Amino acid sequence: MKTKLTKELETTLYQYCYEQQAYVVEEVSMPDNKGIVDTLSYQQLTDGSVEWRCFELKVTKTDFHSKAKLSFIGNYNYFVLPQKLYQEVAEEIPSHIGVLIYRSFDKRALDLAPQTLRAPGFLTVAKKAQYQDLQVDEKQLTSHFVASLFREVDKAKRVEKGLQLYSDDQLYKELKKRAKKGYDIYHPDHNLYDRFIDDTQSAAVTSLQEELDARNAEYQQLKMQLQAMDQPDLGDQI
Repeated sequence: MKTKLTKELETTLYQYCYEQQAYVVEEVSMPDNKGIVDTLSYQQLTDGSVEWRCFELKVTKTDFHSKAKLSFIGNYNYFVLPQKLYQEVAEEIPSHIGVLIYRSFDKRALDLAPQTLRAPGFLTVAKKAQYQDLQVDEKQLTSHFVASLFREVDKAKRVEKGLQLYSDDQLYKELKKRAKKGYDIYHPDHNLYDRFIDDTQSAAVTSLQEELDARNAEYQQLKMQLQAMDQPDLGDQI
């Protein structure tokens, strides 16, 4: 599971790459079993060439020393670190690997922002990356990059369509599965099933009340029309 800080780094890095006019996607598996890079960016230069940048996100010293393979196969490669962690591991970072430092916006800055910020913080270059030749076949890397982009588009479409993608049986099974996690008899508002029933009944009552109000309005209108028809025409009495 990603920590809150990891997600903040990921969101901020995405915005950083976006502002650099680069295409970017997270968690891309590398060709030739060279691991999975946390974030990979593709940037086409004015001369028609392409620069590939790999980013590995680390939030703790334990995470930094993890045995997971570092997929630094790009033309430029970076660690993305909080300031405190960078100070702890700066001497261990190879000379050709760059470092981006993450700093979060403070609450006052967020409150004063004229519009909603697209990232929770910002990145600064603490150490520039040195250029290296691409360490894998570019056609294969492009293929992996496109596949990862498709994965993200598919996830977005699933979120947009929501529960429409699931059958009634699937939804019912999921509801039963969650019910098994514990039923709090003292706090029924915490239970998914009770909340669903309460909301359904409330919606039904509201709907019936609206229909009743509409029918009462129609009844009153008809009653007034009938009363008007029953009134004697004063012109006939003169």
